[in-house]
Amino acid sequence: MTPRLHLDQPLAAGTQITLPAGPSRHVQVLRLQPGAALTLFNGAGGEWSAHVVRIGRRDVEVEIGQHDAVERETARRVTLAVGMPANERMDALIEKATELGVAYIQPLLCERSVLRLNGDRAHKRVAHWRGVAVAASEQSGRTRVPRIGDVLGLREWLDAASDDAPTERFILSLRDPRRLACAAIGEAPLFLSGPEGGLTESEEAMAVGAGFMPVSLGTRTLRADTAPLAVMAALALLD
Repeated sequence: MTPRLHLDQPLAAGTQITLPAGPSRHVQVLRLQPGAALTLFNGAGGEWSAHVVRIGRRDVEVEIGQHDAVERETARRVTLAVGMPANERMDALIEKATELGVAYIQPLLCERSVLRLNGDRAHKRVAHWRGVAVAASEQSGRTRVPRIGDVLGLREWLDAASDDAPTERFILSLRDPRRLACAAIGEAPLFLSGPEGGLTESEEAMAVGAGFMPVSLGTRTLRADTAPLAVMAALALLD
């Protein structure tokens, strides 16, 4: 399989560029040689064929070929707002949600959150998660990388979300018997999901006041990192 690399810069057919440090290391780790084929994408849509021109000790030069306007995004631009699960579960959630086509992930700090991030630690973790999303996009064939928001408290985020344009808003609830009807969901849904232990009653009430509808995924209790992925999988199958 031809290696796919994401470059956060403009790309144009017929030009030669020096790859940034990260993609250059990727080429070197794969032990590619001059002439080896690559696929490049920058998140603006489509992808470019390319080949290696020169491999130096610290950098790699490539020549960009034809642009292919291929589109592999899902029909719905789904936003997941998630109470951050602990340990490596957030990494896995971002990776799998990216593979399933999520457009935006908003990490949230909730009352029952085990993972609590702020300041430099939060900035470093978000940068890491953005790298996870890039790698998952490279692997899965996506031509657009989902956005990962900065860590926000639930109340702060809800206050800001109330000012956004109207959209379909759902809470994945452990309390509400209404089953989520995926087939009836529109083009830009927003799903709010709690951390380990779920959202508290007061948090759900606060979200309902901001226009969110509580819905259930069934009778079983899913983990904080499983529930959002179940939604993404169900919507992806509809596509």
